[in-house]
Amino acid sequence: MDILTKIVNDKRVEVKLRKQLIPVSQLEQSVLFKRETISLAKKLRSSDTGIIAEHKRRSPSKQVINHDLNVFDVAKGYENAGVCGISVLTDGKYFGGSLDDLLTARASCNLPLLRKEFIIDEYQILEAKAHGADVILLIAAILTRAEIKQFSEFAKHLDLDVLLEVHNEEELNKSVMPSLDMLGVNNRNLKTFEVRLETSKQLSALIPNDFVKVSESGISTIEAIKTLQPFGYKGFLIGENFMKTTNAGESAAQFIKNLQK
Repeated sequence: MDILTKIVNDKRVEVKLRKQLIPVSQLEQSVLFKRETISLAKKLRSSDTGIIAEHKRRSPSKQVINHDLNVFDVAKGYENAGVCGISVLTDGKYFGGSLDDLLTARASCNLPLLRKEFIIDEYQILEAKAHGADVILLIAAILTRAEIKQFSEFAKHLDLDVLLEVHNEEELNKSVMPSLDMLGVNNRNLKTFEVRLETSKQLSALIPNDFVKVSESGISTIEAIKTLQPFGYKGFLIGENFMKTTNAGESAAQFIKNLQK
């Protein structure tokens, strides 16, 4: 069984349990549920750097990345560095994250926050909104076209931006619809974990210009970004690069400074 299937199977069990513990009405009554969201898509459109920085403790492919940094400092540091948005991993079992990380990030900065999660149920979108997220991630590899439509429209109804992630042409073709704001191309092959920037280049021409193009995975250098910008990419999700240093915010600041040279 590949890792994605395994994660999704575990996620179904987890979400079922969470629904029994916390009713929808409780999520809807949370203080943050009423907050006005900040659009990441708008920020990316007007940015010349387009960095979305990630808070990530570990991953199935890399195991431990960093368990020493606390979310509050990381989010604050990223904001000071001038990133466009922050991606917060909330999966516990495989990535060591939690919804509390999202709350903490929300308390420490005024940037658009993406809940990076394996979304398979509307309930998780309500959770995202209740914990201060501005954007949700939908992964085409684990969803049908009908689910992408259902979840993205539901997110829009809650005033959340939607970033849809694809890995190949087939996923892209089934996914394009007006309820998405951003289309992310993941350069990592989820079955082999191999990373190729070519994936972003190849798919760029097939993404309609109404969507903000985001490139994800394997972006660790200024060159990678400069290579992808001519292909119309406005957003660049950088995960491990900043997190594997002792000061994620400082390394993001240095990266952005070099990018703007």
